Amino acid sequence: MKLTDKINNRLRSTPYYTLEFFPPKTEQGFANLLTRIHRLSQFQPLAVSITWGAGGSTKDRSLELASICQSEHGTETILHLTCTNVESGTVQSVLKAAKDAGIQNILALRGDPPRGAEYWIPTDPQFNHASDLVAAIRSSPEFSQHFCVGVAAYPDGHPDQEVDEERELANLKRKVDAGADFIVTQLFYDVDAFFAWERKVRAKGITVPIIPGIMPIQNYPSFLRVVKLTGSKVPDAVHKALEPIRHDDAKVKDYGVMLATSMVQRLTNSGVVKGVHFCTLNLELSVRKVLERLQWTVSSPIPPVNKLIDDSTQAASKSEPEAHLLITPESAVGHLTVHPPSDTTNVGKGELNDPSTWDEYPNGRFGDAKSPAYGGVEPWDSTLASSHAEAIAKWGNPKTEADLTALFLAHLNGHINGTPFWESPLSPESRLILPHLRRMTARGWWTVGSQPAADAVRSDDPILGWGPVNGYVFQKAFVEFFASREDVDWLERSAKTKSGGLVTYFAGNAEGEWATNMLDESGNAVTWGVFPGQEIAQSTIIERDSFLAWKEEAFRIWAEWSQFYPPESPERTLLEQMRQERWLISIVHHDFKDPNGLWHFWLDGRESSNGSDS
Repeated sequence: MKLTDKINNRLRSTPYYTLEFFPPKTEQGFANLLTRIHRLSQFQPLAVSITWGAGGSTKDRSLELASICQSEHGTETILHLTCTNVESGTVQSVLKAAKDAGIQNILALRGDPPRGAEYWIPTDPQFNHASDLVAAIRSSPEFSQHFCVGVAAYPDGHPDQEVDEERELANLKRKVDAGADFIVTQLFYDVDAFFAWERKVRAKGITVPIIPGIMPIQNYPSFLRVVKLTGSKVPDAVHKALEPIRHDDAKVKDYGVMLATSMVQRLTNSGVVKGVHFCTLNLELSVRKVLERLQWTVSSPIPPVNKLIDDSTQAASKSEPEAHLLITPESAVGHLTVHPPSDTTNVGKGELNDPSTWDEYPNGRFGDAKSPAYGGVEPWDSTLASSHAEAIAKWGNPKTEADLTALFLAHLNGHINGTPFWESPLSPESRLILPHLRRMTARGWWTVGSQPAADAVRSDDPILGWGPVNGYVFQKAFVEFFASREDVDWLERSAKTKSGGLVTYFAGNAEGEWATNMLDESGNAVTWGVFPGQEIAQSTIIERDSFLAWKEEAFRIWAEWSQFYPPESPERTLLEQMRQERWLISIVHHDFKDPNGLWHFWLDGRESSNGSDS
């Protein structure tokens, strides 16, 4: 059914809501998301929406997930669809596939061009704006009557700061005039600002339903990144409330539930808003708590599990973490170690015991690759968060490998606040091994992630500590960096002959080649904690699927970075060459009692070899 028909025909007195999911990066994460959607379907959301990666990067998975939700879960589905930077004919083929799957709702988006936007030409020239996509659907004899079409709006202003409010309102009016049936807004945290914006929208003569986007805050780092990416304006009261609890994931999450509940109550009690759109980040618990506090949950039996969750899917679901492992990391890419929340009251209540509470923190790339939320902290297929002007100001115009080495060293030395692979200053933890990182980077082994070894450090340690008080934390040293094929060859030989069995590694390149000495299904917990009266908590995991997913993202960053510069420029030529030639290497040293074991193996061993086995 079309979303607007469901809105108009709604019988329940409570406001409606929709739920947003993104296609997981791994097969097991995809299977486990189906069970998560199945559980949430008992609350009878008006619809679920499935996001679409930039340039159609998640096309097949987005279509598959949307089709399952529509046909097997019996849940009305909204498929996001971006129209720029896609191959000619993609839009028409996706619309046909969506129609064949019974999907009747499309969220028509422009999508983001590559970061070097001033050098970008749309691949399919008929689509430059979301209004072009709306108009194409409405003018098509095949699709015009079948699809209900929604569009996006930006209460806090468009993320592209060059688009002022009046121009953005005119763009929204153009999309609605082209045939849009409803509007879903970008997430926001300032309700008063939303009401002011909504009045301006209505003053433009726009009468279609407006559905506000709500994203419960999950943890502090992901909140900051999302705010930066979206340009959302955050009230001072929210910042002040988060500041004293920012290091405690559980408290931040509870505050996020409280804030989201309060926002939704204000929005829906106003009489202006009839429903809201929850950005879930593929997480379940916060949304469930908000719905329960609002008393919007529906008491009804869970419908039968759909037939597509077959034996293989169920087997994948059962392979989730054992109940006694707490795997709840903050998100990180780069020189940042990932820690679980300090509240470990749910230890022993994992997927095998209580599915609704398993893995309920943003699951960055160091988390469990079986998680539906693995690898993502926001619902967009986004890598670089910097604009073109910001990137040039921070990273300049590298034209040689020496320039790149100087750039990575500048980050280590605190002269710049980030690299394209980690857009934040070096963490205090990585500063403990700064001489080793400088030495590696100076040799052209550009480091992007690391942590020192730690043996029974108190959990209240200001740099390495995490979790409840009176506990102890442990870490294996690891480092990730870009290197040459020759370095990979040396690593493969030396891990066998010179490491004493204490070194494991992953290595991969942009062409899909990869190497490891890890068993296919083995995982490597490199950070864990022991706390009074609780079972061991593991937070940082390095294993095959997570490395391969991160490898793809890392080499996509090289490609996006290159597009800040004109075609055939020395900068773009260099960055494209590095993407093709370099390998991403991740090395772990398993003797956590030896703080120098990793560095002795790689730095001393590799430097003394001079590219040979000597």
